[in-house]
Amino acid sequence: MQVARPPSPPLFSTPSIPGRSFLRFSWPKRVGFSFSNVCCVAPLLPAAVREEDGFSKYSSYLFELSPDEEEALTEYSISKIYEVYQNKPFVVLRRLLHIVSTFGKWFALRYIDSLSGRVEEMFKVRAEGLRKILVQLGPAYVKIAQAISSRPDLIPPSYLDELSLLQDQITPFPNEVAFSKIEQELGFPLDVLYSEVSPDPVAAASLGQVYQARLRSSKQVVAVKVQRPGVQAAISLDMLILRFLAGLVRKAGKFNTDLQAVVDEWASSLFQEMDYKREADNAVKFSYMVTLRMLWFQRCICHKLLTKFSPCNG
Repeated sequence: MQVARPPSPPLFSTPSIPGRSFLRFSWPKRVGFSFSNVCCVAPLLPAAVREEDGFSKYSSYLFELSPDEEEALTEYSISKIYEVYQNKPFVVLRRLLHIVSTFGKWFALRYIDSLSGRVEEMFKVRAEGLRKILVQLGPAYVKIAQAISSRPDLIPPSYLDELSLLQDQITPFPNEVAFSKIEQELGFPLDVLYSEVSPDPVAAASLGQVYQARLRSSKQVVAVKVQRPGVQAAISLDMLILRFLAGLVRKAGKFNTDLQAVVDEWASSLFQEMDYKREADNAVKFSYMVTLRMLWFQRCICHKLLTKFSPCNG
């Protein structure tokens, strides 16, 4: 598979269409491209049996940010996050209450199960409930669950099975929202950019989802990755809250480890993962390195066969 970055000028020369203005193409941060002949991804569940997009339903109050606020949250900076949300005390309070009440309800049900002697009977049900809770709360909690699900030595099998679904079975957000975001980020109408687009995403994750499309200009099949709306806002606020809670836990438990620094390091890597421009640039570099490696390897083999030199190592 070869990954390539579209050229900086417009992808192709577009005709003048009345009523539509075309912006110069710029490589976006929230829409990514992967050029390939075949799109090899794990299929999603059929639309009829998918669960509701809990994140958009229960956490949509986090999405309302001004363009300046969105720009301030493109990179992880706790000072900038604080500046954005110090003027939104009710949003912060609502999010904190949302997190506490959601987990509190789940723990209350677990406690009731223990009182009624139904812990074993309700174990799988509570595991499924926890997975849905994590999806509702958003990508930060899904990422934590994904990390935990890789530790079968710490997690009971029922919980491990449910949390493992968060690796590749995240419910996608609506296609209308995704297509609108693609047009907004690229500055082109969808039907001008692509001659074909898959009617539903071929894969969905906590941060975004992927469509298969065919470029109208070159007829090349590409994978178009678009970020979920509200992801940066939700993760930014959650990092602010988690960092605050980490400070309280460190003081209460008298830990020597700087828990806030741990949160900062994890948050920094998460913000880098949200930057699709960085991801695309890294993919291009990787593709370039692999191509050079293959050319160098072929030259070594040819050199050996023709001159009987020893094989090249590396």
